[in-house]
Amino acid sequence: MENYGRLELAKRAAVTVIETLTVADRVAIVAFSEEARQIGGYDSLIRTTYENKQLLIQAINELTSDGPTNFMAAFEVAFDAIDNTIKKEASSGCNNIAILFMTDGKISSGQSDVIELVNSYTNHIAAEHGMDTTIFTFSLGETADHEVTKSLACSTGGIWTPVSDYTDDLIDAMSSYYKLYTLGLGEGNNEDFAAWVEPYEFHNPKGKIGTTVSVPVFDRSVNPPIFIGVVGVDMYMDALEEVLQEDAMSSTMLQRFVMLSTARCPDIQLTECELDGLRFSGGGEEAKCGVCNSTSYTGIVPEQCEMMGDYPSNLWQNTESECFF
Repeated sequence: MENYGRLELAKRAAVTVIETLTVADRVAIVAFSEEARQIGGYDSLIRTTYENKQLLIQAINELTSDGPTNFMAAFEVAFDAIDNTIKKEASSGCNNIAILFMTDGKISSGQSDVIELVNSYTNHIAAEHGMDTTIFTFSLGETADHEVTKSLACSTGGIWTPVSDYTDDLIDAMSSYYKLYTLGLGEGNNEDFAAWVEPYEFHNPKGKIGTTVSVPVFDRSVNPPIFIGVVGVDMYMDALEEVLQEDAMSSTMLQRFVMLSTARCPDIQLTECELDGLRFSGGGEEAKCGVCNSTSYTGIVPEQCEMMGDYPSNLWQNTESECFF
């Protein structure tokens, strides 16, 4: 993991994911070598408040590489954390669990039966709790052994992505993770979804308490809609405090923001070709699991219309703008 700065790449990837979570989400970070542990001293997923996120980011940045690579231990600790969270009825309330597994891809301990173990856990969670688990695996480095990490993803209906030692764009490398969950915000009960950031102190003017609200933007000329980006706006909390008669930093105000930022749990049902499209968008041909012979993936990988740019011609009312200028 020390080669080519892979440990730092993994840290930046983990921090990137943490920073994109809302106060309605829950998360656990598991570090592993010969053994595995959940960092922060927790035994279940914790709510991603601003304070908790800062503590996790600090702990991630303090990680060092040491010892062999035990995939089995990592997944055992991760699934224990998920199981403890469900038992405490402390989950986000949605029916989809995401596990992002990052490694240099060289198993040096606990190689046997790791795929069987992961399948056993995911089947148990589905049967007992009605929750689907999506496994995202990332092989860090040009010389990594991709076989096991790819097999882990393909055998569980997940997504594997090889990450170059020379990449400087983690968002692009992890695009399949973000694209999968934005699909659930583009349709059904989540069409009007907005995410609210818990109240925080603005940098300027210093000491002023405010919040940020953002919404995803989609091109709805195709199905499923293509995620384009996010529009956000900052606002002061004064008016909300006056209307609600609550302090911006109170626990009751925080709970309101949790409820506002909790999307209605989407039922993400992808065809095999759509799933392979997500794999292709993140890792190219080698990332596909061989379940689809298509070379185009409508709604997943956008196709550029002839003599047009990449963006829809009418951003606000684009339901009939396909291939128009």
